[in-house]
Amino acid sequence: MTIDRKQSILKAASKSFSLFGYKATTMDQVAKIANVGKGTIYTFFHNKEELFKEIVQGLIQEMMNAAEETLDTAATFHENIHNVLYKMLEYRRDHQFMIKLMQEKREMGTRAVVDMVDEIEEAIITYISGKIQTGIDNGKIIPCDPELTSFIILKMYITLIFDWEQTHNPLPKEKIAELLEVYVFKGLSR
Repeated sequence: MTIDRKQSILKAASKSFSLFGYKATTMDQVAKIANVGKGTIYTFFHNKEELFKEIVQGLIQEMMNAAEETLDTAATFHENIHNVLYKMLEYRRDHQFMIKLMQEKREMGTRAVVDMVDEIEEAIITYISGKIQTGIDNGKIIPCDPELTSFIILKMYITLIFDWEQTHNPLPKEKIAELLEVYVFKGLSR
């Protein structure tokens, strides 16, 4: 019963954050959506920040699981990196909670939201860094700084998927893969 209540609260908070953003969400709203007393929320979470952080941690785990599912042992290192990053950023683009987070970060710069978006990006960079290090260890790519390389690749993907669409037609997944092959992966290949 306790786990069900906690999950109900997390689901309600996620819904509230998705609809109203972090700044406008109150514990009263979460309690109302979850159909629990506000005091019940405080038995699980000390404050809104802690509740928000747990939701973001769950989101990061979902993204990592989705990324892992895209890995294909028959694919090349570059194809796997492309598929993983595209999947993660697709998740970011299509998930209502993430859309609202990115909007609030851009429009209001709410400190808690900026910090959580940075944490999400850091988790992606750490994940990709591990894959790059494995590629280096296996002789698939040249030795490089995995964290810096991951950062550059992630920012390039964000630019090609999100920023480009602001003023141009969206690029198909295949075109993004081709551009990354030309600008990044050929330089890393052995």
